[in-house]
Amino acid sequence: MDTKIYLSSPHMSDEGFELNYVHDAFEKNWIAPMGENVNKFEKELAAKVGVKSAAALSSGTAAIHLALKTAGVGAGDIVFCSSLTFCATANPIIYVNAIPVFVDSDFETWNMSPVALEKAFEKYTPKAVLVVHLYGFSVDMDKIVEICKKHNVVLIEDAAESLGTLYKGHYTGTIGDYGVFSFNGNKIITTSGGGMLVSNNEEKIAKVRYWATQARDPARHYQHSELGFNYRISNVLAGIGRGQLKVLNQRIKKKREIFKFYKSELGQLDGVEMMPVNEWNEPNYWLSCILLSGYVRPSDVMGALEAENIESRPIWKPMHMQPFFAGYDFVGDGVAEKIFENGVCLPSDTKMSHEDLDRIVKIIKKLW
Repeated sequence: MDTKIYLSSPHMSDEGFELNYVHDAFEKNWIAPMGENVNKFEKELAAKVGVKSAAALSSGTAAIHLALKTAGVGAGDIVFCSSLTFCATANPIIYVNAIPVFVDSDFETWNMSPVALEKAFEKYTPKAVLVVHLYGFSVDMDKIVEICKKHNVVLIEDAAESLGTLYKGHYTGTIGDYGVFSFNGNKIITTSGGGMLVSNNEEKIAKVRYWATQARDPARHYQHSELGFNYRISNVLAGIGRGQLKVLNQRIKKKREIFKFYKSELGQLDGVEMMPVNEWNEPNYWLSCILLSGYVRPSDVMGALEAENIESRPIWKPMHMQPFFAGYDFVGDGVAEKIFENGVCLPSDTKMSHEDLDRIVKIIKKLW
């Protein structure tokens, strides 16, 4: 069987940047969730995206949890959340005993619909709005920000999939009150597992670091005045992150090339539509996705690729369709459902060669 092609797998730098920082952590015996790599990873990522402060954490999920906590979201509060996303976006709402209300997407962005968001505000008064930049393509943030400011509501950006994506010249994750990044193994850069919470509110981020380090008070003995969490990233993984950050622009360039290749080869097929790139959006193209409206169905594409040892995925199943969240409200017209039912995430691994891409599109074209 031919060599397996992955959807999006870890890609370490050819230069060995990551190993240098990891080796330094071993040399200095800084293996714990503290140390030079952690501090510098925070500063370097904050500088990269142009934000004042960052807290390096164990996962993007932990970052969303603490974003909600520092935004004052608690028991009984309502949080508006994009429905078309992975469960890691919505689960932390439950962690803080709040109530999610899921908001639909639009076809123009596949992200949260400003129209549906306005309708949600007609029904509820939320404590926060949690938007997702799906697959590395940004939300139409001006409209969302305007709505949140009008209602005086905290805006949290789940930019887990969109590190390096620009919206009108500003990096996603830096436009709302708080931004969340993920460094899971499948993301555009990875620390194996890890995340980052960023904000221009340095005082709030300092508090997040305190909570994430078991809320240990500055006393000689172990003293804890608040509930804490074991959420800090390790110095070793932060070293991987520092090395990965150096090749972020290279990874975006490759992801863009993959998307453009698919668009040129598949975009003219009957019933195939690429995920939309709007004029205000410079995506990181984390995953290249298509929408199918003809006789060829997503299961046909995924099945044909799987038979040839090639990984692909369905679009995220919307949260309001998930059994766990079935009892929570949804505001919209079913756009997220249609995208889920008709969409496919194509292989977007940055280690793919031109021959790999050619092999993929030839398999898909045979279905027409």
